[in-house]
Amino acid sequence: MSLNKNILEQPPNKLLATLPASDYERLVPHLKLVSLPFGQILYQVAEPITHVYFPDKAVVSIVTTMEDGSTAEVGIVSNEGMVGMPVILGDKTTTTTAFVQISGAAMEINADILIAEFNRGGVVQNVLLRYVQAVYSELAQAAACNRLHTLEERLARWLLTVSDRLESEDFPLTQEFISQMLGVRRSGVTVAASTLSRAGMIGYQRGHISILKREDLEATSCECYQVIQKEFARLLGMKPSNRAKKFF
Repeated sequence: MSLNKNILEQPPNKLLATLPASDYERLVPHLKLVSLPFGQILYQVAEPITHVYFPDKAVVSIVTTMEDGSTAEVGIVSNEGMVGMPVILGDKTTTTTAFVQISGAAMEINADILIAEFNRGGVVQNVLLRYVQAVYSELAQAAACNRLHTLEERLARWLLTVSDRLESEDFPLTQEFISQMLGVRRSGVTVAASTLSRAGMIGYQRGHISILKREDLEATSCECYQVIQKEFARLLGMKPSNRAKKFF
C-alpha cells in the first residue's frame, strides 16, 4: 500500500511521530504501509531480521519459546514502538519470535536502510536509543512483576497495556492466548478473568474482551502499569492516552 497524504504529514506510529519533520521525511521514501494479519510471524529465532515494522493499530507479541514448546510473552509492541529492535543494536538475529497478536496496519522499512539511517547519528539515533531504554525499563519492570505480583494484578496490567496501545476498550483476545502470553496455565487465567468479570471490570464473550470499569481495573493492577507509562512519557515525550492520564 502507498502512503496517503495524512500519513505523510502525521505518522500514525507514535515513535515515528516523535521525529522532526525533516528526519521523518527522509525516511518516507523507504516506508511502506502494510497490513499485518493475525498470526503473521515478523521474525523468528536465529533467523535474520530483514524488515522493521512501526505498527499503527496492530499489536505484536515478542515471545520466548522453551524446549517443551511452552511460550511466554516478553514484550508487546504497538503504535508506541518498533518491531525489529535488534537491528539497531548491531545484530540481526535474536532468541525471540515476533508475531502479530492483533491484526492491523504498520509501516515497514528495510532493515539495512534503517541501520544506515541510525548510523548517521543525530536525532533518529537518539530517539531509537531512548526507545531501547524505555523497552529495557519495561522488561525489567515486567520481570519483577512476574515474580512479585498476583496473576490478577498482572492480568489487569496486561489488559490495560493492550487497551492503551490499541486506543480501544474492546479487543479480540482468547483466554488460551492470554495464558500463553502470561506464561501461566489457562485455568489460572480463567480464575483471574472470572474475578475481574464478577467485579464488573471486564466483559468476556466469544474471544473478545471489553474493559467496562477502567478506574477499577487500574486500581486492581499493580504499580508496574504506572511505572512503565511514566517511563515512556519521560524518555520519548509520548503523552499517555486519555485512559491513562490519571497517573500523570
